[in-house]
Amino acid sequence: MANTLVIDDETEVGTFFLHFLEEKGFHVKIGYNGKDFRRLLQEQAFDLAFIDVKLPDANGLDLLKQMKKTTPSCQVIVMTGYSTVKTAIEAIKNGASDYIEKPFDDLDQLETLIEELLNTRSTSSDHDMYKLSESLGFIIGKNKEMNDLVKLAYKIAKKNVNVLIEGETGTGKEVLAHFIHSASMRSDQPFIGINCGAISETLLESELFGHEKGAFTGAVKEKKGIFEIANKGTLFLDEIGEASLSTQVKLLRVLETGEYFRVGGETIRRTNTRILAASHVNLAQAVAEKTFREDLLYRLDVVKLSLPPLRKRIEDLPLLIEFFLQKLQTHLTFSEDTIEQMKQYHWPGNIRELLNVIKRAVTLAEGETTIITPNYLPEKIKMTNDSPQIELLNEKKDHDDEADLEAYLNEWTSYILELWKNNREVDLEQVLSLVKELERQIGRSFVMKTLKQTVGNRKKAAEQLNISVRKLRYLLKEKGVHSVQ
Repeated sequence: MANTLVIDDETEVGTFFLHFLEEKGFHVKIGYNGKDFRRLLQEQAFDLAFIDVKLPDANGLDLLKQMKKTTPSCQVIVMTGYSTVKTAIEAIKNGASDYIEKPFDDLDQLETLIEELLNTRSTSSDHDMYKLSESLGFIIGKNKEMNDLVKLAYKIAKKNVNVLIEGETGTGKEVLAHFIHSASMRSDQPFIGINCGAISETLLESELFGHEKGAFTGAVKEKKGIFEIANKGTLFLDEIGEASLSTQVKLLRVLETGEYFRVGGETIRRTNTRILAASHVNLAQAVAEKTFREDLLYRLDVVKLSLPPLRKRIEDLPLLIEFFLQKLQTHLTFSEDTIEQMKQYHWPGNIRELLNVIKRAVTLAEGETTIITPNYLPEKIKMTNDSPQIELLNEKKDHDDEADLEAYLNEWTSYILELWKNNREVDLEQVLSLVKELERQIGRSFVMKTLKQTVGNRKKAAEQLNISVRKLRYLLKEKGVHSVQ
């Protein structure tokens, strides 16, 4: 049977696993700290390990990394309390097979998890993941960032935790939410989605919580809300950042207690609904701007999944084109030079825009040809190769010196002026996205320059920039810039 290692500073936990696993024929070694871990790791190899994320003399994540480095095949399960679930998610990103929360109430579930990890190879798990995604029309592709994200989503799907999905418009946030629901323990229960930005404040509350007869003008009869209908299932709140502050307060109550009132009602109702929320705006920034409640963000952001834009996974473009052509049931194909030209485009509308471009090309080409050439593309895509394409989203480059910034501004200005002077079709969404990127790059430049001047002193830098330290911290986190402090 499997050699198993348990590292936890609580004696009771070690004793529990010793009896629980030895009864099943496992060989068990118990350690209580980082020192014990290093000693036991030198003595023998392990097939399975349970590691607490909080130890008196070590960080559980560091022990996980050491284990995966010395024994990559070892299945590692991290142990955590609810308050450290985010740390557990980080552990999965660093190679942990799964995590369990204390106390261990469901022993059957724990036993099933152990059996699955030891008897099922990861390739089999990956196969199930890809099979599910394919059945839902969710194209993962070859992009590493996208694959890592979906693997994480697949692992946390079975956990009863809220998930926040961020990504630009058209990146497929609802499709990812449906994938998580379908991979969860609630897959046989309702999945209901609602766009918080498409409904007025009064109607949104009625849609979410229901209303009693006579609660407002037009409420001629009582109505069940989505929280009532989706009980035991999954509720997808798209564009959660558009919900009013009063609605946010009521959402917070549901997330904290599972309780709510119908509009105009006085009876407390209860729901067991998993929340998957999505936003195309940065909710941390919305909190800083006081348009979104920080306590609600804390409740929603147990697990954050950030979908990459299409331009960051452009290698998947041929696969996406092929999928949409099959979906449209057409015999047409895209020529290689057409695909290459499409790869040069910025795709501000992401996969949703790609689908519209493909539909347009197919409609124009039907009856004329079997191969779609660049002539069937919109002018905004055809003109991409006529102008110098600037890499506005090259996050690896910081314009933190005068020459860098000046070159960037010159390139940016030339490109925008060329769009302005050109009489052909222009995609305004693309232009506006370029303006936002200009703002981000300039902010990055000034932050980096000031941090160098203050030798990494954030407080002093914030004072010089006339912004709060909190705003500066947000800028650093948002732009991927790190001070020298």
